[in-house]
Amino acid sequence: MRLLVLLCSIAMPVIAWLSQTGAFGPDQGTISDRYPTLLVAAGYAFSVWGLIFLLDLLYAIWQTTGARRTEPLLGRIAPATALGFFLTAIWMPLFSAGLFWACVVVIFGALMALAWCAVQLSTAGNARRYRLAWLALSIHAGWLSLAAFLNVAQTIVAYELLSTSRMLGWSLALWAISAVVLLVLNLRMRGNIAYLAIALWGLFAVWFKQTEWPLTGAVTSAWVALGIGVVLTIQTALLRLRQR
Repeated sequence: MRLLVLLCSIAMPVIAWLSQTGAFGPDQGTISDRYPTLLVAAGYAFSVWGLIFLLDLLYAIWQTTGARRTEPLLGRIAPATALGFFLTAIWMPLFSAGLFWACVVVIFGALMALAWCAVQLSTAGNARRYRLAWLALSIHAGWLSLAAFLNVAQTIVAYELLSTSRMLGWSLALWAISAVVLLVLNLRMRGNIAYLAIALWGLFAVWFKQTEWPLTGAVTSAWVALGIGVVLTIQTALLRLRQR
């Protein structure tokens, strides 16, 4: 299973590169622009995938070497980690193919798998010995916590499931659900700094994009994103203080 984690960690950047070359169809940016929403982030935010893939690869190599090969916790999370990496990898060609419903199922599956791993690592005794694993999986789960809801919004627009001219109402509902997910997972992780940092990166990118977005309700959505970031920061500070 450790080897599968490593193989899947290699597959993610390889498939990402192929996706950007058009091997599976239009790249993610092109498709995203076709279905504008009130939850979309500025393009620069998605560069974080480079950091995610690098940390995941380093973690995957690390957990196959030395004493880590027999570490019980790393062995316990290995199946879920491999699943999360695999689902992340296959999401990219699915999105390029326009299979949005499949993408929603896949991205939430990846989120659940990697968030569970991050919770296990955040609550483990002597957590410093798992610092690389904690950092890699917390950042990956944190980004998916936002990306999953951006994916849902684009699916709604792509299939015209709800109004595409008056999107603020259902967008606020998605924001509310995403806020609950972020706060609950952060609570379970006891105020995870890495999780907070990547969430703030994404939320600020949404604020940046929406303040200049021509869609009706964009400014409101921008400030909601910023507000969620403030609440998440306060929660993290309180959780860290309580631990001390």
